[in-house]
Amino acid sequence: MPAKLPQVPYGAVYFRKSNPPREDWARDYGIASSDGLNTFRHWFMWSAIERAPGKYDWDDCDRQLDLAAENGMATVIAEFTMASPDWLQRKLDFARMCKADGTLMASQHSPSVAVGGFGDGLGGAGPLTLNAPEVHEAVMGFLTELSGRYRGHPGLMGYDVNNEVNYSPDYDFSKPTAAAFRVWLREKYGTLDALAKVWHRYSYAEWDDIMPPRQIQPYSECLDWLRFREDNFYGHVQDKINTIRAVDPDATIISHGIAGAVTALAGHGCNDWRAAEQVEIYGYTWIGARKGNQPWRNFFAGDLIRGAARGKPFWHAERQGGPLWMQPQVLGRDKEDARVATPEDIRLWSLASFAAGARGMMNLRYRPLLNGPLFGAFGAYGMDGSRTPRSEMQAKIGRWVNAPEQTACMSASPVRGDIGLLMIPEAQRFDLLLSSQGGFKTYQDAMWGAYRAFFDMGVQADWVHDQDIEKYDVIYAPYPIMMPAELAGRLAKWVADGGQLISEACPGYFGDDGRVGVQQPNNGLDAVFGVVEDEVEFMPDIGDRICLSLDSDADATLRGGGFLQSYSPKGAKVLGHFEGGRVAITTSTHGKGRTLLVGTHMSAGHFRDLETNGAGVAAWFQTCLDWAGITPAIQTGNKAVQGRLHQDGDQRYLWLINPTPDAQPIAVTIDGAPLAVKETLWGDAGATHIPGRDAVIVAL
Repeated sequence: MPAKLPQVPYGAVYFRKSNPPREDWARDYGIASSDGLNTFRHWFMWSAIERAPGKYDWDDCDRQLDLAAENGMATVIAEFTMASPDWLQRKLDFARMCKADGTLMASQHSPSVAVGGFGDGLGGAGPLTLNAPEVHEAVMGFLTELSGRYRGHPGLMGYDVNNEVNYSPDYDFSKPTAAAFRVWLREKYGTLDALAKVWHRYSYAEWDDIMPPRQIQPYSECLDWLRFREDNFYGHVQDKINTIRAVDPDATIISHGIAGAVTALAGHGCNDWRAAEQVEIYGYTWIGARKGNQPWRNFFAGDLIRGAARGKPFWHAERQGGPLWMQPQVLGRDKEDARVATPEDIRLWSLASFAAGARGMMNLRYRPLLNGPLFGAFGAYGMDGSRTPRSEMQAKIGRWVNAPEQTACMSASPVRGDIGLLMIPEAQRFDLLLSSQGGFKTYQDAMWGAYRAFFDMGVQADWVHDQDIEKYDVIYAPYPIMMPAELAGRLAKWVADGGQLISEACPGYFGDDGRVGVQQPNNGLDAVFGVVEDEVEFMPDIGDRICLSLDSDADATLRGGGFLQSYSPKGAKVLGHFEGGRVAITTSTHGKGRTLLVGTHMSAGHFRDLETNGAGVAAWFQTCLDWAGITPAIQTGNKAVQGRLHQDGDQRYLWLINPTPDAQPIAVTIDGAPLAVKETLWGDAGATHIPGRDAVIVAL
């Protein structure tokens, strides 16, 4: 029988062929299991296993599964068909992925492992495209062999499919992919005449005349290319899953991304909602050394993936356990900014992820790699596999989360947040095209700015996909510049049914296929907001010059960002003006619901100003809370301390996290009443301060 799913899967990525040394394996497993680690994930790389056609070397892989069973641990096999055998690359050289300029993808080592066969990205079979039938057949054939060999093994928990689910934005313009694009277009449009009306390409005589667009411009053909690439990629991931399940239906199917839905959905296909939908357990890679160690970032990824998982269990699948020294993401940053991880860092990263709802955790290295550019990086244990203060902290947390006393606590989940942040994939795709020439990151800054604003105010803001709006009473739309007509209609109905919508400038300005609506707001949203557009300005490079104020506090100037859109009220009430007198802020009723509209991207400006001068427009976000009648149930008495309420039936648990390096005072109330503790699970519930990078966790 396969290995049982632990209460909280907790461990590390261990075997990567070249590391760790074989003579240490048995000892490492023994140390790991005694330290409270119950799960290892291994990279089973195709290029290191099928060393010649039909000739497999399973010896190292077999040993990992056997050691897991002997030590009472569970194994997640990370299938790495993304590293294809060199002999196959020679044989199928015609199927090599290429850039728009014809540059072929080369075979190389991954930065994370000294094994060849990888390409530039994870979207294919090494440098080979899965759109070539011969490559696709070979990949599925290897997965059939892999899952057939380990089906039912007592050390096996399941399979992690397509590591970090994403692809390179620069590829793939190969002939097999162009052919697949034409099939996708034919299924979407049916006829060349129908396609011509949308693309404004009137001289296609045959489907074979169509080539993937080389330009990056806000045109419908480029939008279709981005949509196709995502559909195509996740179709291949689903093929892998189906192949494994056909052979081993009892194994758990897992995957993890990079929590990239805000930053890399459009270019890299990091659609965490879509990825989570395909599997039973989802997860994310998030590393302070690469992302930054600021308090809000320690929660951001967990909150994002909780939204994407839609109630499914999710893991912090790759968490930092050691240093990162010379990589470009850390250059110039302070040593304390996660470049050299401390035990206190590991405690914070772990507890913050569990507070956000993660129910599994892996260190992305058990011990450091011994070669390659990432030598020495990320491992909680020493170069030789010995224990360190970091591994001891890791062990303490692992024993705690898997203790029987924590069974009920770890079964609970975070309650729904106070407000939802609207994710519109089409808006991000269109912004990639619209902003490419100027190199603007308005979408990213707006989404991060809104999240950070509410986080800093002690408000739990949940990430809400546009298909899930009905689950929330109040939604904030940070950068809704593109909106399909279908979504505009659903938002209008949601508001009419009683929803409260707060929107930044240009809601749905670009509609289906990227076309500007001649009536703004577009697609009937003028009636929802009770305004029509007066003027609009698209000048994000000088967005810091946009100044506005609330009529209730006309002397306090707020700075916007991104675009500017002023309004003529058609039933809406005016709440604020731009410098110079144009209408900037309005509120209106629509059916049973209400709307609040601001004519610039306040969240992008907030993030920009916080990054540059520590200021921002917190007054705007407080206005939003007041308008929506939101008072967070949990008050910590200190905005530096985050409170998260978890619930399972009638059982409630409060997580209080101090993500700062300094001790922070607390004075906690829930719904206005003093904290009533049933049981203390972590820390000192009676203390007046929480130590730096630590927590208090109690049953209520």
